[in-house]
Amino acid sequence: MTLPRVKISYKNGAIGQVEAMADGCVGMIALGATETEGFKLGTTYVVKKLSALEDLGVTVETNPNLYRNVKDFYAESGDGPELYLMGFPAAETFTSVLDKDNLAGARLLIQETVGKIRALVVFKTPEKDYELTLSGEMDQDVTAALSKAQGLGEWATDQLKAPIFTLLEGYGYSGEALSLTALTTMKHNRVGIVIGDTQADSPNACMGIVAGRLAISPVQRKISRVKDGALTPLTIYVGSDPAEIADVEMVHEKGYITFRTFVGKSGYFIADDNLTTEVADDFRSVTNRRVIDKAYRIAYNTLIETLNDEVPIASDGNLSPAWCASLSGDVEQAIISNMTANGNLGNDPGDSSDTGVECNIPYEQQILSTSGLQVELRVKPAGYAKYIDVELGFKTA
Repeated sequence: MTLPRVKISYKNGAIGQVEAMADGCVGMIALGATETEGFKLGTTYVVKKLSALEDLGVTVETNPNLYRNVKDFYAESGDGPELYLMGFPAAETFTSVLDKDNLAGARLLIQETVGKIRALVVFKTPEKDYELTLSGEMDQDVTAALSKAQGLGEWATDQLKAPIFTLLEGYGYSGEALSLTALTTMKHNRVGIVIGDTQADSPNACMGIVAGRLAISPVQRKISRVKDGALTPLTIYVGSDPAEIADVEMVHEKGYITFRTFVGKSGYFIADDNLTTEVADDFRSVTNRRVIDKAYRIAYNTLIETLNDEVPIASDGNLSPAWCASLSGDVEQAIISNMTANGNLGNDPGDSSDTGVECNIPYEQQILSTSGLQVELRVKPAGYAKYIDVELGFKTA
């Protein structure tokens, strides 16, 4: 028999704090990488700063393109963000590596990181005797890979429940903006193409810069946001010309991600965050893509707890209205905690009832005969001041 006592135990979980999601987790695919003692092709590596890459034996001498893109990434993001790397031989192509059916390609990187990656950036250093064949004023491998990258993103979404999008290097851009293939007629809303580099007439693009800005931006934040300041490079070229005199307006209108300057502001900025799809597509921008993908992940993680669970049935054979309200409330609260509270949605901060999310589970569902459950989920994106018109005149007495 124990002595009389008072025992107090701690009840955890009442506050409802949630672990921050890895919204800015980027995977970097380098074609034309060279093996070192610590860096093997087809193998997944993770670094959090440039010196960790150097510890793998990847330097400006052994892997100049991979090294400079990782260096650019951390110059833009600062040390800390996780960057997952995988290298491939110079003979590989974007089309092959991004094929969802290639078990040793980018798919392997996604699987080995257990769906943690939100975005892939892909660039290449072909062999010296590589014959560049233009299609739409850039390497034909770029345009051929668009459907493969889209398929990879859809596969990751459907099979792993871990949606991603891919930013492809506009390798071999000729500098002829007018003749570029118009991406605004396509339907690849999980793929974007980047044009522009830190050297004139470079066949590559500064993918590390874009990836670094992406890694530190919340999902609703445009990587082209001027308030976040200029990019780190001193000069960015689009073809043979610096961005300030290049035809970046045409490159942008064709649907590519490129770079620009502003009169009165020093430095270079990303022009916009286009994906390769129609203007009417809700997910044409990287921001909307990231917002809806984050909502997808949260909803999945919440609803998976209900899979194969008992469902109460009302006397009329439909779902219990109380149960529907409870589950929809769980989904909404998960998104509020992970997104609304972090400013990821376009809710009105002056209206406490506007959470930016609405989940509805209609109770008139015959789940007894179908075993199916229909859920309607909507999240409200932020708006963006892309076009500002000012009427300016004199003020009279």
